[in-house]
Amino acid sequence: MGSNITTSSIIFLLTGVPGLEAFHSWISIPFCFLYVTALSGNSLILFAIITQPSLHEPMYYFLSMLSTTDLGLSMSTLVTMLGIFWFNAREITFNACLFQMFFIKLFTVMESSVLLTMAFDRFVAISNPLRYATILTDSRIVQIGVAIVIRGTLMLTPMVALLKRLSYCSSHVLHHSYCYHPDVMKLSCTDTRINSAVGLTAMISTVGVDSVLILLSYVLIIKTILSIASPEERKKAFSTCISHIGAVAIFYIPLISLSFVHRFGQQAPAYVHTMIANTYLLIPPVMNPIIYSVKTKQIRRAVIKILNSKEA
Repeated sequence: MGSNITTSSIIFLLTGVPGLEAFHSWISIPFCFLYVTALSGNSLILFAIITQPSLHEPMYYFLSMLSTTDLGLSMSTLVTMLGIFWFNAREITFNACLFQMFFIKLFTVMESSVLLTMAFDRFVAISNPLRYATILTDSRIVQIGVAIVIRGTLMLTPMVALLKRLSYCSSHVLHHSYCYHPDVMKLSCTDTRINSAVGLTAMISTVGVDSVLILLSYVLIIKTILSIASPEERKKAFSTCISHIGAVAIFYIPLISLSFVHRFGQQAPAYVHTMIANTYLLIPPVMNPIIYSVKTKQIRRAVIKILNSKEA
């Protein structure tokens, strides 16, 4: 099977959890639970922010962007992952694979951008509280949202489009239960150096740059907090950042662990790779609503209010 096969006719085979195929229906139970938690938690937060006028503030608008990207991230993997666990539906066409890969990467990059924007939001709120409302106007928040989507799309389109120029050899078996860029690239029998370079550039210039800027924001935030005179106000200023710090940690730690496992964890059993890869996309969508509901009084009140009104 040489390079005369057209890419559009290629069928890839996704993989569930290698070595544990017999237990797929059992493994699907925790994943279903995680998906239900992620989808209901983020939908609830979005609904609360839209319907409660008290939450119509920049900080919560950014949180609603975070919930939207988390919903997108969950939905991008849901169909193929549960398809494999429930129906052993492993086949995916080349174009569907590119489509899924694009959206997984897009929502990952958007999540990173939103977390950076939230760090900027906290910095402005703490260092310049009087000008906060004039700096972060509604129209500016909309512009930021549009910029986040455009940035992700421009950065990732070449990376995904370039996979079309490769030819794929005899093996079409992917190692994850969704399409993952390095995974697809490995199946090619053409030179993938350009693809690797473009992929790496896209990730460094988005997630890499964002993480450095988030760190920088926190250096400035801490500097500002330390210059506040009363310990009470210091504590109050810092407590508004706690949820965001949590969100940043649960996004970047699994992301970095996955890259490390890919680079250095060759000796680890195959199912370890798969489990990390499967949960890395589910941890932020599951945890973010929980962190924000627990740590942010206004969100907690709004969510309780909505749940009570449904019971009434």
